[in-house]
Amino acid sequence: MSAVSDSIVEKVYLRIRDMAIDFDFKPGERLNEVALAKELGVSRTPLREALNRLSIEGLLRFLPGKGFFCRDLDVQEIFALYELRKSLEVAALRLAIQRAADTDIADALAFLDTTGPEAGERTVAELVELDEAFHERLVAMSGNAEMLRVLKNVNARIRFVRWIDMNRGDRPASQREHHRLLEALQARNEADCVAILEQHIDRRMDQITSAIREGYAHIYMPEASRRA
Repeated sequence: MSAVSDSIVEKVYLRIRDMAIDFDFKPGERLNEVALAKELGVSRTPLREALNRLSIEGLLRFLPGKGFFCRDLDVQEIFALYELRKSLEVAALRLAIQRAADTDIADALAFLDTTGPEAGERTVAELVELDEAFHERLVAMSGNAEMLRVLKNVNARIRFVRWIDMNRGDRPASQREHHRLLEALQARNEADCVAILEQHIDRRMDQITSAIREGYAHIYMPEASRRA
C-alpha cells in the first residue's frame, strides 16, 4: 500500500472512530457503506479497511453476510471494561512505583496544578480528555507501552459513558484524589496508591446502568438539542 493510501485510510479511520465514540450512529444501527463512502469522499476500499480496524478494536461490530453495525451501549460490557481499566491501571501503578522518575511525578503534579480543580468554561468532552490524559500519564510511568495502548482502547470504548459521569460528577473531589495518588506515588507507598486508585475508578453496576439510560436519552433526543 502506498503512503497516500495509508494516509487516506488513517483519515477515514479517525473520522469514523470519532463518529463511533460519539454515537453519531445509533446503537445497533447497520452502517450504510455506500452512503458513508460518499459522505467522506472516499472509495469503498479505504472505508472497508477503516471499518475492519474499528471492528477489531471493539468500536464497531461486524456480522458476516450482514455488514458493520454500531456497537450497543451494553451494561455488562461497560462494567467489564471498567473492571479491565481498574486492573490495568493498578498493575501499571505497581510498576510505576518501581520505575517512575521523580521528574515525571513532578510533571504530573504540575499538570494538575495547570489544569486546576474547577471545570471553568471547559466542555464535558474537554474535561474527559484532561482526565484521560492524567491517567495515561500515570500508566506511561510504568514504562510499559502495551499497557498504555490497551488503556487508550478501553478509554475510547467507555468515553461516551464517562461523558455522562463527568457531567454529573464532582471535578474538585476527583482532582483531590489525583493529587493524593501522586503524593502516595512520590512516597512510593504502594498500599495507599492502590487503595486510592481502586476507589477512584470503581463503578457499581447500578451507576453504569443509570449512566447508560441517560446516554440513550442523549443519543435519541432531537439533533438540535444535542448540539445546544
